[in-house]
Amino acid sequence: MQTRTLEIGVGLFLLAGLLALLLLALRVSGLSASAGGDTYKVYANFDNIAGLTIRSKVTMAGVTIGKVTAVDLDRDSYTGRVTMELDSSVNNLPVDSTASILTAGLLGEKYIGISVGGEEDVLKDGGRIHDTQSSLVLEDLIGKFLLNSVNKEAN
Repeated sequence: MQTRTLEIGVGLFLLAGLLALLLLALRVSGLSASAGGDTYKVYANFDNIAGLTIRSKVTMAGVTIGKVTAVDLDRDSYTGRVTMELDSSVNNLPVDSTASILTAGLLGEKYIGISVGGEEDVLKDGGRIHDTQSSLVLEDLIGKFLLNSVNKEAN
């Protein structure tokens, strides 16, 4: 009888461990088991969206306020078009707000940071953020640095 109780206890402990691992995996990956709350869509065009992916975070003042739902090419302007879903609780963003592609952590995870503007008019569902700052590409910086150092040696 005591062996049976011990086996049930070990089984419950393993089940709790597996559920904890599943919850941790969902949190780390950015996925969620829930459908989420009310959101509205906002669009922004960037010259370079290198490294930005679907489900990337959208933050304001370090707080996550939404996520990226689509990344595609705008065929009219030949720029990267990003579709973001923002929480409806943040429904007072001025139309002159700025969106920047930023890098988080050592691994270089990209996300969008929104800086608040000063206009009285606010972004509505389907609105567009016009003032954007593209992703910083490390390879371009290294190339400029090396090219500049080569040019100095030639002089």
